Amino acid sequence: MPKLKTKSGVKKRFKITATGKVKHGVAGKRHRLISHNAKYIRQNRGTTVLADADSRTVKKWAPYGLD
Repeated sequence: MPKLKTKSGVKKRFKITATGKVKHGVAGKRHRLISHNAKYIRQNRGTTVLADADSRTVKKWAPYGLD
């Protein structure tokens, strides 16, 4: 069988942990932050773990894992 292609956006946006979970950056933190309150900005700092239903889809997009 031929090699499967990896979606290039997935390589840039996600990381897979050692236990197989998918980490991602929180959305809504690039611009227009003045309209968000400080609690929203503080709680969405860093990365979070993706839900199981979504992580199955992301893993299909990255068939050989991510570096």
